[in-house]
Amino acid sequence: MVGNVVNASGLLQVIRKVKPPAEEVEPAVIYGTRSGKLGNENEGKKKNELERNLDSSSFEITEPDADDELTGDREAYMASVLAKYGHNLEERTKNQLGFPCNLDFEYGALLQFQSFAMNNLGDPFIDSGYGINSRQFEVGVLDWFARLWELEKNEYWGYVTNGGTEGNLHGILIGREIFPDGVLYTSKESHYSLFKAARLYRTDCVKVETLVSGEIDCSDFQAKLLPNKERPAIVNVNIGTTVKGAIDDLDLVIKILEESGFEDRFYIHCDRALFGLMLPFLKHEIPCGVQITRKSHINALSRDVKYLASRDTTILGSRNGHAPLFLWYALNRRDTVGSRRRGRLRAAGIGAMLNELSCTVVFERPQDEDFHLPLVVMPNVTVEKLCVFVDELVQRRCVWSRRGEIPSPCIAADVGRENCACLLHRHAQ
Repeated sequence: MVGNVVNASGLLQVIRKVKPPAEEVEPAVIYGTRSGKLGNENEGKKKNELERNLDSSSFEITEPDADDELTGDREAYMASVLAKYGHNLEERTKNQLGFPCNLDFEYGALLQFQSFAMNNLGDPFIDSGYGINSRQFEVGVLDWFARLWELEKNEYWGYVTNGGTEGNLHGILIGREIFPDGVLYTSKESHYSLFKAARLYRTDCVKVETLVSGEIDCSDFQAKLLPNKERPAIVNVNIGTTVKGAIDDLDLVIKILEESGFEDRFYIHCDRALFGLMLPFLKHEIPCGVQITRKSHINALSRDVKYLASRDTTILGSRNGHAPLFLWYALNRRDTVGSRRRGRLRAAGIGAMLNELSCTVVFERPQDEDFHLPLVVMPNVTVEKLCVFVDELVQRRCVWSRRGEIPSPCIAADVGRENCACLLHRHAQ
């Protein structure tokens, strides 16, 4: 952390499902009738997209018949379902591009541990009464991240989470416990879990405008700090936003806080869910999340639990014991030689933006539900896969645009004039 920061925490989560922008969705939008009129066109589009994705299908579970052991019908049914499911996963993995998940991993050596009910109870730095755990692996992982971020072993506290949302919930909870009357400030392009945290903790939340890049607009941040000058500031800083992969200017955020009279009345949480690990190395295969904070901060929410013989310091209490083991294994086999693969979108006349140090390519919205945005280039994404994607996109685009009769849409407001391929901005470049 740079500057005179009294309160700071960090979150890292590398492999997870893609998370939508920070936007509230009311249940009525999802479950409203198809024939009903909505307030505007955007709401109508949102409703149609959500309704199209609603799916109540499932794999049935039934009570066993008396002769199942003799006929073997149930075992045959389950084998068939699992075989089809495995094939489906293989096919989807081949074509996966739109989520920040590194699918290039191999954990065969850890299959021997799948038969154990591993549960990490309570504080990872306190041995609990449940002996089937991976606590030592968890602490080893945390020590590795502490060294990466140049933290002294006796100055940090952390744990392996189930994902980025849990890390955000924990980080903001610490800020709320330290400053109960604090106001949460976060950019409008922050992950939705930040706004969920504000609702859960009944914390006042201020959305800050962003630049075209997706980075927090520090001028607007400063303007929105002033009306709440008497209350401490709990600030979320994004290290890679959900859609554009933008990185907020941490040094400038700290400078504005100090110049605005907050000095030691602020707490900073860094949402590093997307680039916290990729920035140093650009390539890793990590299957969960890590929450790191200063050791002095965790005392604000820790409670001793006698029957656990441990301390309650995490969001869930009981945590997956396998995740730290997988993470420890991946870090020990890590390859720190980074690589970046870029597509051919701009060459094909498609407006596209790639922020510096980002692996997320933002481009115009395809008129086809088979394509999902944005394009996230992870280590498992090969040049060949990108070429197939771009070729197919260009072919479909010819159909949508009636072979050029319909011009490219203007997306300058979203990605900047220099990245827009519409007629106006293409000729201006």
